[in-house]
Amino acid sequence: MTAERKNLIRTFLKGIETGDEASVGVVNPDKYIQHNPQTHEGGEGLAALFKRLSKTSPRVNIARIFSDGEFVFAHTEYDFSSRRIGFEVFRFEGDQTVEHWDNIQARLGPNASGHTMVDGATEVFDLESTEDNRQLVRSFIEGVLIDEKLEKLSEYFGSESFTEHNPHSEDGVPALRSALSEPASGDDLMVRYEKLHRVLAEGNFVLAVSEGFKNGIHSSFYDLFRIAGRRLVEHWDTTEAIPPQSEWKNENGKF
Repeated sequence: MTAERKNLIRTFLKGIETGDEASVGVVNPDKYIQHNPQTHEGGEGLAALFKRLSKTSPRVNIARIFSDGEFVFAHTEYDFSSRRIGFEVFRFEGDQTVEHWDNIQARLGPNASGHTMVDGATEVFDLESTEDNRQLVRSFIEGVLIDEKLEKLSEYFGSESFTEHNPHSEDGVPALRSALSEPASGDDLMVRYEKLHRVLAEGNFVLAVSEGFKNGIHSSFYDLFRIAGRRLVEHWDTTEAIPPQSEWKNENGKF
C-alpha cells in the first residue's frame, strides 16, 4: 500500500505538466478537504487548476517522497512561469486521498555552501528508528525553535558537518546558531516559531509543519530533516505567508 500510494501521488503531481484531468482521479471529490487557501474545494477545483497551469508549459520534479501511515508527503520543485519549491502532504483513505496541505515558496539560491533547495540525500532507510526520529525533531522544534533555548543545540547536532539547504544560510552548526540568535539582514530577519502542528516521518527523514511569523507576517514553516545516529545532519525548508482569511477560496485553514 505504501509504494502504491507514493506512485499515485507521483502520477497526480506529474499531471500538472499535462493538465490531464484524469490525474486527479486519486482525489475523492466527496470527502476531499483542501487546506491550500488559494485553491477551491474538491477534485473539480484541482482539475481546473491543473488545466490552467498546463498552459504555462510547467515542469514538475519530485525530489523525494515519503509515506507515514495514512499520509504521503513529497518534496517538489515546480517550474511554471516562475520556479518554486514545495512540500505537498496528502492524507489517504484506501486508495484515494481525502485531504491536502502544502507549503510553497519561490526557489532561491544556491546558498553560501553551494546547496540548492532540493539537492542532497534522498534514500530512505533506518525504518525501525522512525518513531525515535520523529520525537527527536518534535523535541528540537518545541525546545529550541519555539522555546528559544539555544543552549540545547548540542543535544541535536553532532560534531560532524550539518548540511543546510536554506538559501539564506550555510553549512555547519555555528551558522545555525548565529541565524537563531542574531537576526540577519534581508529576507530571514525576525523568524519566530509559535506552534508545531504536525510531524511526519519515514525512517531517517522527518517533516515538521509549524506556524509563526516572518518579518511580522503570519507564516507557515515546513522543515525537512535527515537524521543519522540520533542527530540532525541535513535540512531543507520552505516558508509561505498565510493570506488573510478574506482572501481564502475555502474555509479549511492552512493547517
